[in-house]
Amino acid sequence: MSDLLEAVGRRRSHSKVTGEVPTHAELLPLVAVAARVADHGALRPWRLIELRGEARRRLGEAMVRAAGLTGADPEAARLAAKPLRAELLIAVVASRRESESVAVWEQDAVAAGVAHMLSLLLSEQGWGVMWRSGSLTRTRPVHDAHGLAASEALLGWLYVGGVPNDAKPGVRQSIDPGDFLSSFQ
Repeated sequence: MSDLLEAVGRRRSHSKVTGEVPTHAELLPLVAVAARVADHGALRPWRLIELRGEARRRLGEAMVRAAGLTGADPEAARLAAKPLRAELLIAVVASRRESESVAVWEQDAVAAGVAHMLSLLLSEQGWGVMWRSGSLTRTRPVHDAHGLAASEALLGWLYVGGVPNDAKPGVRQSIDPGDFLSSFQ
């Protein structure tokens, strides 16, 4: 099996990560490679936003507002803490472009492809990654907290950090690829 197949086969989501994170400079070459995903029209209809430090707290506050909660509600504290699960969140943004030939869904697919490719690259570099989203991802307070334009949509966040020493190996139920690959006759 090729190195690439083995690397992709090892990929797993890490719901818990340590506080160690890649620097901005370490992310740049990975983003450059992730940008190589198929992109009809070469529109580059995506962007990524690093959230570190206080930015994660502000995101938590926006989530609380989006849920219509107040600080007195115990659920508010739980919700506000969600972005603090990792020291680095990378917001995945579909940054849609005007195009007569490339539909919005296809532009969103490119942004998702970049995010998935970046998660694979981070994983191969030894980082733990989990793509998270949820019902509050596309709410106005969360949209505004990220400074998104009207033509942009948040697809979720990559939570990134070190892989804990006690992390269990990922378990994925194997599939029969023939159940998912058919031929058009």
